[in-house]
Order: sequence, then structure tokens, then C-alpha cells
Amino acid sequence: MQLKWMLAGATALAGAAAMVGAQTGPAPFLDPGYLTLVDVVPPAPIPQEPKGIADLAVYRATRALAGTQRWTMAVDDQAGDAAAMMRAFGCAARVSITPQTAPRTAALVERASRDAVREANELRAYYKRRRLLLTESGPTCVTPDDSMRMSYDYPSADATRGWTWALVLAEILHERAAPIMARGRAYGESGVVCGTHSMSAVDAGRLTASATLAIVRTEQAYADGIVAARSELAALQRSGAAPSAQMCAAEELLVTQPIYR
Repeated sequence: MQLKWMLAGATALAGAAAMVGAQTGPAPFLDPGYLTLVDVVPPAPIPQEPKGIADLAVYRATRALAGTQRWTMAVDDQAGDAAAMMRAFGCAARVSITPQTAPRTAALVERASRDAVREANELRAYYKRRRLLLTESGPTCVTPDDSMRMSYDYPSADATRGWTWALVLAEILHERAAPIMARGRAYGESGVVCGTHSMSAVDAGRLTASATLAIVRTEQAYADGIVAARSELAALQRSGAAPSAQMCAAEELLVTQPIYR
């Protein structure tokens, strides 16, 4: 039975790798199959376990955030494209950035994100944990549809992507590392607010991102990209390209707002 389970898992991982490899976009730093995190990221909790019980309690409690400013931020965080990610981290970085004004930065983080999200998708196909919004009631940021039924909760690919962005931007703008990583933490929590991911899936997404980036950072192309991105953002800082102070003050309050304890 154990051998059968292991073979099924290996097949799922291989299928997910092929699916991710077929996607278009910037080339990742690592070759498919170079890294596997099935022994790094713990299995998804089952409903009867303490973490599974906590996931359900947090999901139900956070439905009360619908219609609040934190809900609005969570909805905005669902976009996930490079332009939206740069807007999301603009206040934390204290510089307005877009894919057009910071193309080297965008390319670097998108490449690293491809590696991390590929690992997350392989694990999601392996663990096959269903999303709580498919079985629970309450408002969510999205309408449960076939795409939600065909994709899985754990680990959260959105949290993986958000934490990758946070870690890379913190390395580029290390003087703003703490607020950037705080925004990355809040970005993952937006999935909990929206009801698209469980609390444990978000935690696992951050672990997936951290573990993947630890390997990506050993690549010379990544190190070269950091140097180029740092120069690019320094030039933008000197130009005075900064987001609204009033908007950033409001965002900081939302970032520090606990959504669960």
C-alpha cells in the first residue's frame, strides 16, 4: 500500500512539472526536476488534526471581514500579475515601480517566482487538498467554479508568489527589508481573508518560497540580476518616484492588522 501511494505521488509530481513547464513567461532559474520539496513541506493537515481544526475556525471567523478595508486590499491582492505585485509592494518599498519603469526588477522577481510557484503546484498536485470554500458557506472574494474545484489549496501558490516577491525585493532594497516582508506576509494572508486558501496553506506557501529561493540564490544569473535591479531601483528613488504618503499610511495600518491569532 505504501509503495502504491509513493508511486501515485511521484506520478502526480511528474504531471504537475510537465504542466508548469508548458506555461509561457520568463524562464525560471532552475531546470524542472532539479528541486523537489515533498520532504521539506509537511503534508497538508487533515480536518481532524489540530491544524485542520484551526484552519476551519479561522476560515469561519474571517468571513466577518467582508466589506472592510482589509477585504478590499485582499481583493486587490488577488490580481497577481507583475504590475499588480509592484503596486502592492510600492508603499513598503517607498518607491513607485512598474514593469515599464523597472523592467530588470520585474524580470528578476518573475523568474524566481516561476521556480517557487512550480514547486508549489507540484506539491498541490501531490497533496490534493480541497479548498474550504467548496464545502463551507460565507462570503468569498471569488465565486467557486470549476477552476476552483480543479485546483487545490495546499500549499498556496499565491502566498508562495507573494513571499518570493517579498524576499527578492527585501534583498534588493535591504534598507526596507522589514516593511517589505511585512507586506509579503499580509499578501499571503489576503488569501485567508478572501477564503481562497487556508491558514496552513499560506504558511506552507511561505516555506515553499523560502526553500526554493535558497537554491535560486546560488545561481550566478540571480546574483547578477540583484545587482542590476538594485541599480535600477536606486535610480527610481533618486527621481522621486514615490507613492502617496496618505495611501501608504492607510496601508500600513491594514498590514499590521491581525486577521487571526
